[in-house]
Formats: sequence, C-alpha cells, structure tokens
Amino acid sequence: MILAIDMGNTNIVTGCLGNDDRIYFTERFSTDLNKTELEYAVVIKTILEIHDINRNEINGAIIASVVPPLTHIVKSALRKLLKCEPVVVGAGLKTGLNIHLDDPSTLGADLVVDSVAAMNIYGSPAIVIDMGTATTMTVINRDNTYIGGVIFPGVNVSVEALAAGTSLLPRVSLGAPKKQIAANTMDAIKSGIIYGEASRIDGMIDRFEEELGYKTTVVATGGLASVVVPHCKHDIINDPELMLKGLKMIYDKNS
Repeated sequence: MILAIDMGNTNIVTGCLGNDDRIYFTERFSTDLNKTELEYAVVIKTILEIHDINRNEINGAIIASVVPPLTHIVKSALRKLLKCEPVVVGAGLKTGLNIHLDDPSTLGADLVVDSVAAMNIYGSPAIVIDMGTATTMTVINRDNTYIGGVIFPGVNVSVEALAAGTSLLPRVSLGAPKKQIAANTMDAIKSGIIYGEASRIDGMIDRFEEELGYKTTVVATGGLASVVVPHCKHDIINDPELMLKGLKMIYDKNS
C-alpha cells in the first residue's frame, strides 16, 4: 500500500492505494504555509486512523506539489510517520510521458501526473482539465506527447476577485441558478461564474480540437469539476481521483 499526496495551493488531497490499484480513501485538508512538519504529521496520522489504516502496512509514499515551500515540510512529516523515503514528482523520475514544451522543466508536477493518468486510463489524444485554485487545460496529442495548454483563474478565485473588487456585489455560494438569464443579482453572479466557466471550457475545447485537427477524449478532475462540468456541452469524463491514480502509476514506474 502507498500513500499519495497532491499538494495544491488551496487544498492538499491524500489517499491510500493498494497494489491492486484499489483506492482505500481520499481526504482533503487545507494547505497552510504556517504549519510545521509535526502538525502535518498529526493531520495525516489522524486521517489514517479515521480510515483504520495501519501505518506499518504503508510501504511507500509519493508527493506531487505545486507549493515548493511546503514540499520539504510534508516530506519530513511523512518520514516521521512511515518507514520509507517519500518520492517527490520532479526531474529524474520516469513517467512515460513525452513532453514537448519550450522549457519542459517548468511543467508543474500536477500537470505531469494528471496527464500520465489520463493517457494510461483513457488514451490519447486527450484534453485534461484540472479545476482547482487555477483551472488548467492541457493537451496530449495522438502521438502520446504533452504539447501544452492554458491556465486561467479558478472558480473560487473569480468569486473572491469579484467580491473584493466591487462595492455592491456580494460573495455567493457556488451553484448554478435555474436560469442562465438571471432576474436578480445573486443568480446573475452565479450564472456568470458557473455557466460562464462552462462556456469558457467548451470554447477552449473547440479551439484546441480545431488547432489539432482531430477530436479528443476530454477528462476533468479537481475539487470544482463536479460543480461546472455538468453544465458543459461537450462530453467530459469527470474523474475526481485522476491525480491519485497518476501518482500510483508514477510510483510503480520508479519503485
């Protein structure tokens, strides 16, 4: 059994996966730059205990991080808990993914892991959407090569920016209103955020496929995918555990 950790700017997602690729649990907790390695060790230990996971049965750990200041801290926390040296996704690891970018070293670990999982589970060509603090859309062409993508503000970032930058517009809960043409301010904001994001994703899929010259499989993941993807017009597979599956694949390639 391995422990997989996906460290994002807003949340950290963790889960245990077995040798048969069974996912025993997934949990999400807040990313906090002020926590010490001991505090993170306590959080992870508590999660394992809640799910009745014996630490001694975990024989490996892997981390994908887009928060460099916390990577070493969480790695040290895992050392306190587990009898293994955690693997960190980065240069030098085998992934099986061909990367064709101006500077491949700048590619985030999360995008690598998502792409590895999508390519191996759903095949290529593929567009992979990850909806977190930022929304990313990346492309794997039919030659199994990662060729790039786009990054734009995530849903929550848009909500917070709208509320912070205006005097009269309030923060709203995320959820689609019944009508796209809203008759009140709250629903107008919700419609703009949810249907607007869905339209942006649909539009970018069209543009990507036009540029590629062929259709793709589209896969979405991330904490906000379940809120937005149902309102997209394209056929999009929502896989909330895509990142954890990709981490297990990369761990297996390097163990």
